Amino acid sequence: MRAVLQRVTSASVQVDGRVVGAIDRGLVVLLGVEAGDGPADLDFVASKIRDLRLFADERDRMNRSVVEVGGGVLLVSQFTLLADCRKGRRPSFDAAAPPAEARALYEECAGRLRREVARVETGEFQAMMQVSLVNDGPVTVLLDSRKRS
Repeated sequence: MRAVLQRVTSASVQVDGRVVGAIDRGLVVLLGVEAGDGPADLDFVASKIRDLRLFADERDRMNRSVVEVGGGVLLVSQFTLLADCRKGRRPSFDAAAPPAEARALYEECAGRLRREVARVETGEFQAMMQVSLVNDGPVTVLLDSRKRS
């Protein structure tokens, strides 16, 4: 799994002009599921989203997690994170998981986060979405569950 985490002061996602998810302070997470990803990948990514210390403490040091600050998570599926751009000019998405497999892991990730994070909103799987956000910092972090050791 690959994920891009962005610390935000606010964010929303729209589908066909209607807001399907929105948060105030928290994290926007763009999540791509790779073919062959499984429970260990999900464990790694979900725990990092929940526990990474990306928010400032009273000394203005990044020392608090989204849970500790009572922030939200806006989770958006994004298979294009698995693009292979090494050859030619058109990205290859062969590494992305098939839709049914990706949807199951994406929904499980959302479910796990909902059990521990104050507010979790999602985009709409396989929809054309417009994501709006105000990046705070900016703070942007990349995660790859295949590079966890």
